[in-house]
Amino acid sequence: MENEITLSTLPKTWFFDLDGTIVKHNGYKNDGKDTLLPGVKEYLAKLPEEDRIVLVTSRTKNYRELTLQFLNDNNIRYDEILFNLPLGERIVVNDRKPSGLDMAVAVNINRDKFTLPVVIREK
Repeated sequence: MENEITLSTLPKTWFFDLDGTIVKHNGYKNDGKDTLLPGVKEYLAKLPEEDRIVLVTSRTKNYRELTLQFLNDNNIRYDEILFNLPLGERIVVNDRKPSGLDMAVAVNINRDKFTLPVVIREK
């Protein structure tokens, strides 16, 4: 099915871009504040506790405190956040296990529409 991805039962590391994925794109600049996209908090809360969540953003460190306060005020679960990343593509390179399990998965969604696929975990 188009809206499903099948993953192993191993603990995961999730990388989420911030603007346009978790919050309204450039809302902190255009509106003077961030706006959480519908469904984000619920999706992140459903991820297993042993999974790690890393947020990435091109925002400069000038917006660090404002961003961290927003995430804290909205109880957004994350383990790490990286600021000052380049504006271009994010490329994940990882290995393939001898069993054939690909250790990297990429999902692209339309800007400002949090519609991640349903995760099916293998047994």
